[in-house]
Amino acid sequence: MGVYSVDKLIAETRRIAKEYRLATGKTLPVTPEIAINDAISILGLLPSEEKNTGYDAIYEKDGERLRIQIKGRAIFDDKKGGYRIGQVKTEQEWDAIVLVIMNGDFLPEEIYIARRDVILNELEEKKKNNKKGAMTLAKFKLISELLWTEQNGFEQFEL
Repeated sequence: MGVYSVDKLIAETRRIAKEYRLATGKTLPVTPEIAINDAISILGLLPSEEKNTGYDAIYEKDGERLRIQIKGRAIFDDKKGGYRIGQVKTEQEWDAIVLVIMNGDFLPEEIYIARRDVILNELEEKKKNNKKGAMTLAKFKLISELLWTEQNGFEQFEL
């Protein structure tokens, strides 16, 4: 085990990522790891022990087990549109995608969830123009459910 706790390391990563963006105008590729940490912590998920499985965490309740793929998106300019979420790997095993939306300080502001069937239906409709499984942030919000906000906490209590 390292000298520092994961929470302390994530806090420092947020600070460094923000400073780097201010200094260079570029973003460090740390958003996914911060999002995974935040979703697991806030939603009470279990981290996946297996690597390269297509999912990052597990939600277990009353015998139900959901494999959750976690994605993150930092929003630096609310007025700018066209933000996209990372590629959805449809061939991998997962049951739902949780999206953590962060502000320019890499702090979570909203968390959404969408089930696999809803996402696959949306991607299938757009397949002609979308070979890589990409989706806009706006579309993901439309087809998903809001789970948590920084302002109100849990918006619903079940995944």
